[in-house]
Amino acid sequence: MTAFLQYTVFGVILGAGFAIAATGLVVTYTTSGVFNFAQGAVGMIAAFSYWELVVGHHVPVLAAMAIILLVGAPIAGALVERVLMRRLHGATAERPIMVTLGLTVILTGVATIVWPPSNQYQLDPIVSGTFRLVGINLQYQQLLTIGIAVVLVVGLRFLFYSTRTGVGLRAVVDDPGLLAMSGASPNMMSQYGWILGFMMAALAGVLLALTQEQSGISITAMTLLVVNGYAAAVVGRLKSIPVTFVAAIVIGLAEEYIIYYALPHVSQGLASDITLALPMVFLFVALVMLPSVRLRAAGRLSTVRVPRIPSGRESLAGGAAFVVVGVIFALVFATTAVKGIPMLQLGGDTMTLGMVALSLVLLIGYSGQVSLCQFSFMGIGAFLMGKVAGGGSLLGLVAAAAVCALLGALVALPTIRLRDLYFALATFAFADAVDQGFFGDARVYGGPGVNVGRIVLPGISFGGDRAEFLLVTVFFVLAALLVLAIRRSLFGRRLVAMSDSPAAYATVGLNLGFTKVAVFAIAAAMAGIAGGLYATVNQTVGTSDFGFFSGIIFVLFVTVWSVRTVSGAFLAALTYVVLYNFWQTGLGLVAGIGIILIGRAASGILGIEWLTNAVRLPWVKRPADGDAGAAVTGSDPSTIGGEARVAG
Repeated sequence: MTAFLQYTVFGVILGAGFAIAATGLVVTYTTSGVFNFAQGAVGMIAAFSYWELVVGHHVPVLAAMAIILLVGAPIAGALVERVLMRRLHGATAERPIMVTLGLTVILTGVATIVWPPSNQYQLDPIVSGTFRLVGINLQYQQLLTIGIAVVLVVGLRFLFYSTRTGVGLRAVVDDPGLLAMSGASPNMMSQYGWILGFMMAALAGVLLALTQEQSGISITAMTLLVVNGYAAAVVGRLKSIPVTFVAAIVIGLAEEYIIYYALPHVSQGLASDITLALPMVFLFVALVMLPSVRLRAAGRLSTVRVPRIPSGRESLAGGAAFVVVGVIFALVFATTAVKGIPMLQLGGDTMTLGMVALSLVLLIGYSGQVSLCQFSFMGIGAFLMGKVAGGGSLLGLVAAAAVCALLGALVALPTIRLRDLYFALATFAFADAVDQGFFGDARVYGGPGVNVGRIVLPGISFGGDRAEFLLVTVFFVLAALLVLAIRRSLFGRRLVAMSDSPAAYATVGLNLGFTKVAVFAIAAAMAGIAGGLYATVNQTVGTSDFGFFSGIIFVLFVTVWSVRTVSGAFLAALTYVVLYNFWQTGLGLVAGIGIILIGRAASGILGIEWLTNAVRLPWVKRPADGDAGAAVTGSDPSTIGGEARVAG
């Protein structure tokens, strides 16, 4: 009984930390309509800043807390709202997601530079001492955490429902114009919301960091530790602070009970995997089990020019030209290496990652479904390529496509009723669960990784680097032609219609669920094949090739260039490969800064009109003014190797 009480108290303490982070998410979403994926990263920066002040510079605890909560967090929240979020008024649903993810990778990148992960960062409790309650020893620090959480929840409930400021904070998203007529500033109300959200994220980060006294605080762990707060906020439907608080406490209790009662009965390796994956499992279950709600975008859906879809003839011409360029590249750089890395290997990585980017074009660019788990399917495909038929067999590619398509359908089936933010959260949870529970298991890739041979066909061997590069180049071109063919087809038009208005799509009698599952399965199969080919190019693959944060960074690169174009997919892959191999520490910073810089460019770099005019290739026809193809949710057209100009 004493052990049960102890685990219960620890669960309540852990849940209290989650509750603070979760209510901060609710505050931000209620006042701006934006779900802040960077909430964990903000808390992580606050935790390390607290360590820097207290341990590194011996600043008194109360002074350090005041600097972080009353100076740093409010200034950061106000700047983020003014510089980044205010620009998103009128944006499409995926842009706030990408901007907050970009902010996440910027903050984690900065933290990696300032506080190297190789060092140890230990914190002592703010309030020392223990007391005895119902037969167990408790720390005053633990009691303080619970008390702060309760006071915050009660105070926020009073603020939002019993004060004029609170009414203004809730009204700013629903009708900013009407709020302005009442004499309040919508921009100021939104800024107040972000300040509150950042202050609560910082407080949660410091308090949760104090629970890591044995292992110490780490950048990745602290960034993802508040994911249980995401689950609690989802249970509260991103609007109810009391329900969010209760859900956070229940999740904290569930985590403690599972760790101390269930995991001792499984193997040590499996127990470690489950422990790491638990936050994401809770989030995924919360998303699947609760009824869906209508989520609001940040502002109104903006009207942008859509692409002129290239014809089959134009696509084939572009594909042929791309293959010719690939052949020339293979001949010229067959024996060239840069810093010890063969150019053909870099080129092969670009082609395979380009296929993953093309799967994102299908999902995000055409159907409006933000997927953050394509690297997961890529890693699964690479693993299967190395294990099926001894590796290096076409059967491996077939298995990669089939298994990933099936997994994609299984992920999509329970989430078909979700849209925009909830769907992105579901894929976010799946990606991290796969990373922690599958890729992180030593029995999967192991220390040295999985060895994969080159593909061998009857009478044809792709054992040489040149032949392998040309093979993956052809696969990339075929994948690009497939994506463009899908866009021109009836199914592709249905994808765009579904992205534009799911309600209208279902109203006219079309099967919304089937379309979502089908496109997700196709994209997952494409990513799986890409993973198999990536494995044959590098011949050895491991856990680090398909990391969770790497997958998010790659999505950001595709968005920066253009998530609706084949050219954007290729350039995103090229940029990622170059930075990954020659400036890995700056990978996240570049992606995050790129997302922020194009905050006003809905279609990415290749959506900038003067640029698309400048790089238009000769075989791509310029449509006449008034040409069909203008609609409200599109972006910039693409062919392989060039962009077709939108109608003027």
